[in-house]
Amino acid sequence: MPPTVPKELLQTISAAVVTGGSSGLGKSFIRLLQTGNPAMLVCNLSRREPCADLGENSARPVRHFPCDLARPERIAAAAGEVLAALAAEAPAGRVLLVNNGGVGGFGSFPAPSAGRQLEIVDVNVRAVVDLTARLLPCLRRRGGAIINVASVVAYLPTPFCATYGASKAFLLNWSHALGEELRGSGVRVLALSPGTTRTGFFEGTGATRPEAIAVQGMAPDDVVAGALRALAAGRASFVPGIGNRLAAAAAAWLPRSAAARLARGAMERRVPPPS
Repeated sequence: MPPTVPKELLQTISAAVVTGGSSGLGKSFIRLLQTGNPAMLVCNLSRREPCADLGENSARPVRHFPCDLARPERIAAAAGEVLAALAAEAPAGRVLLVNNGGVGGFGSFPAPSAGRQLEIVDVNVRAVVDLTARLLPCLRRRGGAIINVASVVAYLPTPFCATYGASKAFLLNWSHALGEELRGSGVRVLALSPGTTRTGFFEGTGATRPEAIAVQGMAPDDVVAGALRALAAGRASFVPGIGNRLAAAAAAWLPRSAAARLARGAMERRVPPPS
């Protein structure tokens, strides 16, 4: 049975901007947003174009804007193109920004490579701040919301994916701070912190047996539907899955050093042995 989405909320949103919508959680965001409001204009920013099956339940095709989120000049160009599309094709109504695009890397720092570590910072942190800054005036003017996809690892230090975990901790704290700044402005912010999800995220991250890790996770549609319901309920943060919520709550009570040691035990099973 497909997960339920808050159609009453989604009917008030005339346009959505999603990063990383070509696969994984981003693909689920696009599909469920269009299910909840077939008239919604959905703009996708990613390197690859979304699958052709997206949009079949929508009155509008997905508008794809090719964008490498690791390149600031491409973000600037794509943001300008998106703003022009919003003005021309959905000139009124609330706007939803979903900062979903992200990359990861597993191994003893700086594995899998120093370049990958810098890409994690560029895509998971810099791109989110940059794109949000460029689109926020439009959201303030029209009203809307921002969903930032963090991770349950944002709640504790994570050896063997130190940069990735820290980038998600940035998103979690930044989302709460930005949401407080925007209180009363007509723009709400939700930090979404999923745990392991059944997507292709772990491919190419250096993780050991990525397919075995992913199969243990939640279905991406369930994660996204839960996030949309949390947004409709006015929540500032959402951790999907009871086990993930318990882990996040427990991490808050532990000293950072103890949390890092516990996380090391879990993460060591996901990284290749030292060569």
